[in-house]
Amino acid sequence: MKILLIILPLLAMSLTGCAKAAEVRDTLSIGLAIEPPGLDPTRGSSEAIGMVTYDNIYEGLVRLDQQGMIKPLLAQTWSVSPDGLTYDFALHENVHFHDETLLTCENVKFSLLRAGASGSTNPDRNTFSQIADISCPDSLHVQVRLQRPYGSFLYQLAWNDAAILSPASVAQNISHPVGTGPFVFGEWQRGDHLTLNRNPEYWGSRPALRSVTFRFMPDPLSASNALLAGELDAYPSFPSREILSRFTSNPQLEVVRGSFPFKAILALNNAHRPFNDLRVRQAIAQAIDRKALIQAVAEGDATLLQSHMAPDDPDYIAQPDRYPYDPDHARALLKDAGIAPGLHLTLAFPPIGYARDSSELIAAYLEQIGLNVTLQPVEWPAWLSQIYGQGAFDMTVIAHTEPHDIAIYDRTPVYFHYHSPVFHDLLGRYEATADPVLRRALSAQMQTQLSQDEPNIFLFSMPRETVLNRHLRGLWTNQPIAGCPLGGVFWEP
Repeated sequence: MKILLIILPLLAMSLTGCAKAAEVRDTLSIGLAIEPPGLDPTRGSSEAIGMVTYDNIYEGLVRLDQQGMIKPLLAQTWSVSPDGLTYDFALHENVHFHDETLLTCENVKFSLLRAGASGSTNPDRNTFSQIADISCPDSLHVQVRLQRPYGSFLYQLAWNDAAILSPASVAQNISHPVGTGPFVFGEWQRGDHLTLNRNPEYWGSRPALRSVTFRFMPDPLSASNALLAGELDAYPSFPSREILSRFTSNPQLEVVRGSFPFKAILALNNAHRPFNDLRVRQAIAQAIDRKALIQAVAEGDATLLQSHMAPDDPDYIAQPDRYPYDPDHARALLKDAGIAPGLHLTLAFPPIGYARDSSELIAAYLEQIGLNVTLQPVEWPAWLSQIYGQGAFDMTVIAHTEPHDIAIYDRTPVYFHYHSPVFHDLLGRYEATADPVLRRALSAQMQTQLSQDEPNIFLFSMPRETVLNRHLRGLWTNQPIAGCPLGGVFWEP
């Protein structure tokens, strides 16, 4: 009897231990280098907005998967008319926004027409301004008619700024976002963290994660310590190559290399002297030893760019180096353009490692050809407002991470103020066709035109290094668009 009494408690303890061992985590902590300036992607282009909200809070008619392929989302099917002018979308039934508004064709119509309206601040307003009309045959069918064929239209409906919004809550999305996604907004302690919670009424597959916390940790050393201590579970696009070696021997962490449409440029204000002179832009390009820059900033692990296209883009073509490092020729070009030694310029940069390190080296190179350069660190909200929003700057280092975004060189306005009738014509012909062979040929010509005009100094493209817990599954390690979708992320026991 005593033996039985002893065995029963031990058995109970064993069963309890097994139950605990079977428990699977349902929370996640992710580190980000940049805090979003707001949480409405239809009003701002910051990558940080998409990292928090893309396919988590907001959803579009279609989405991009991790390989950059267009997939259904709120629209379960679609078709395009033979003339390329009419797009028909069939919506999923019984989809509700987080404010309980039912998704209908009218919501879609409101969102897309708002994005293309004359007063819209949508980063991709040019795309939505192509819409001539939207009709609603019934509540679950949307017919979008374009003014002219626009070959990139469906692809750009998968971007962050094509999110479908609830008219009832659109005014509050900057600080309290409302969408149809698998997660709802929890809290935002500015300067520290932002939390999302599982949407219990989600129309699609139920997320495995109950809550996700994004922690804003721009300092790589602090972020690495948090990863090593288990305070962070993942850090997409880890911002410091030299620190990655700290994780290689850790049994709980792994570093995964992925693709990324990362295009670092030295942006120049083409609207102002001296940058409105091609000879000056050529001189600046030839003053910078970009191969040495890549070695210093990225430990040599980057691709030299000659145009605005990342190497992992299907339409990328390798360009010859038209402006190789040649400081003597750079000085001659400046003299020919009437630029006397000692010209004062300001080089602004946001608080991001590659931008700071590149700017310091670029300033030193430009001073060697007689330009007097003042470095100006600018906080991220100020960079977005002053430089990106107003175009008020001389030079700035920034990486564009939107996929296949060469069309920004025909955008009006655009912060670097480049305008080219030749490029405009090429882009018009590119968007007027859906023929992939012709589009690729025209894309190559656009890349060549930018390489010749050098409106900005094209620097380098880097791969993406993500640090994550070895038991985490489903997290994007490739980033075809600014986003970190979490609906399919789970912990492996």
